[in-house]
Amino acid sequence: MASELGNSKKAWSVLIVSTLAFTVCFMVWMMFGVIGIPIKKMLNLNATEFGLLAATPVLTGSLIRVPLGIWTDRYGGRIVMAILMATTIPAIWLMSYATVYWHFLVIGLFVGLAGGSFSVGTPYVARWFPKNRQGMAMGVYGAGNSGAAVNKFVAPVLLVAFGWAMVPQVYAVIMLGALVLFWLFSHSDPTHLVPSHVKFSDQLKLLKDPKVIKYCQYYSIVFGGYVALSLWMVQYYVGEFGLDIRVAALLAACFSLPGGALRAFGGVLSDKYGAHSVTWWVMWVSWVCLFLLSYPQTDFTILTVNGPATFHIGLNVYTFTALMFLLGIAWAFGKASVFKYISDDYGANIGAVSGIVGLAGGLGGFVLPIIFGVLMDVTGIRSSAFMFMYGVVWVSLLWMYWTEVRRTEVMGKNAAGALV
Repeated sequence: MASELGNSKKAWSVLIVSTLAFTVCFMVWMMFGVIGIPIKKMLNLNATEFGLLAATPVLTGSLIRVPLGIWTDRYGGRIVMAILMATTIPAIWLMSYATVYWHFLVIGLFVGLAGGSFSVGTPYVARWFPKNRQGMAMGVYGAGNSGAAVNKFVAPVLLVAFGWAMVPQVYAVIMLGALVLFWLFSHSDPTHLVPSHVKFSDQLKLLKDPKVIKYCQYYSIVFGGYVALSLWMVQYYVGEFGLDIRVAALLAACFSLPGGALRAFGGVLSDKYGAHSVTWWVMWVSWVCLFLLSYPQTDFTILTVNGPATFHIGLNVYTFTALMFLLGIAWAFGKASVFKYISDDYGANIGAVSGIVGLAGGLGGFVLPIIFGVLMDVTGIRSSAFMFMYGVVWVSLLWMYWTEVRRTEVMGKNAAGALV
């Protein structure tokens, strides 16, 4: 009993301090979502160049997820997370000295390593809990996504008071403090490591598994879309509604905060109702929200018997924010439910599979802001970003129907026929 109590205390200590570390890492990862706006003005960037700037840290944070997940399986989450956080601190500090576009892109690649922390912490915390509570544990850890919202609260204040260069300097100090706390209060357990005879190549074979590919598609929406819109929304509010950057950041946090903080609740729901049920409803809610968000500001004139009548159709800032809030909640649940799939189907390889799926989600977060920028430069329509996301959700809904919903219906009919 004493041993179980001790393990329980260690498990919760690991979960709390890992979630704190991930929150800080995510805050740093999303830094360009706010400081990118004055940098865009300073460097006179177009929408595509801004999209690339905001997305550059997401690239390295995504590409490194697979090896980080595998190393976590092999060497343990405590040492891998600590080394990862320590590696990012010099790059974060150097960001304040960048002066030209390529400086920001190159340093951003190194800052982006912080985003790989997701694939370290997910298997690390999950293995401290029994299988029926792993969805909760991964959901709580994943709530560190709310670092995107923390960035929107902290960065504008520093930016207005001291200029954008102060933001990375303060973030470097915060990362150092988080690293110290993580090392002091985290623990290691050799029994959580994969057997030494399991080869690196064996774990990479999971890339060919059709279910893993499907989970990658789901996660590219609920996480990749979350990252992309977290980076895009502040400048969207400024451009679409003409808001001050502080007000824009506050309203953008209405999407980022529930999109991160409620992930823990999504994990609990996934434990209770199953990954499929939660993910299915998440996709439908996303489909409806993105359909409404896609409609651009429109003025049209109708010729009536009394002469021309002009009408305006478009979302005002309040309706837009309400829809983004609902979308953030849906994606918070979706991020948790996708990883519940993983813990159910790949318990022995959570690190490798979470790295692969996390890579897909992160690449979505890298590619989408660039696509958003290109679409806006080509069409001149800001809501084209939501139009594109609407199409991506359609793909996932169809894929999910034919591989899960339809198959379940067919199996049910076959079982009923066998009974008759």
